[in-house]
Amino acid sequence: MANAFVVPAPTVAVAGSDLRFPVHRIYCVGRNYREHVKEMGGDPAREPPIFFTKPPDAVVPSDTDVPYPPRTSNLHHEIELVVAIGHGGRDIPVSRALEHVFGYAVGNDLTRRDLQTEARTRGAPWDTAKAFDASAPITPIRRADDIGYVAHGRIWLEVNGETRQQADVAEMIWSVPEVIAELSSYFMLVPGDLIFTGTPAGVGPLVAGDHVAGGVDGIGTLQHRMVAA
Repeated sequence: MANAFVVPAPTVAVAGSDLRFPVHRIYCVGRNYREHVKEMGGDPAREPPIFFTKPPDAVVPSDTDVPYPPRTSNLHHEIELVVAIGHGGRDIPVSRALEHVFGYAVGNDLTRRDLQTEARTRGAPWDTAKAFDASAPITPIRRADDIGYVAHGRIWLEVNGETRQQADVAEMIWSVPEVIAELSSYFMLVPGDLIFTGTPAGVGPLVAGDHVAGGVDGIGTLQHRMVAA
């Protein structure tokens, strides 16, 4: 008889409760703040958003150690507002998009920037740059029923106490409802999906030993330490 394997599904804590949010997919939005688009050498004109994915097991909880990934010498931080989907659907209209939101969290879209730059130059996929182990540190999810729609609020990140990123989520080129509507035109969204909504300007390198802290006002503070693998 063949061995049976039971692999636990990745989950994220739900703030103020013992509940866990089971992660189905992680979608990410690229270049959703104009100043970040410019710092990456792009045109900040409003164009359809860039979507990419990370595996569900890329999530790691706040207040933990994150191993520095292999095959990179230029790992970057990207602080982001994260949307947790609680009600699925396809071709969701912008006007109904917030009905599908379970809650919000703060995440760090860790990126092997050297591999991403190489991939862009070659016209290759971003998987090795974005979808590696422990590449999505995240805070517990705050329920939308408790905090409402997050349309604005300071988003920030510090490394070893030095501010690197600071903006307001109101500066997103594509708002949360617009991101949900556009994403649902490509994929059937289901409960358990997480959407990393893009990062503001100020992304930069991390090394082993760095302490990272960041947050979005009204949602929470994400903290983790980079450690040698």
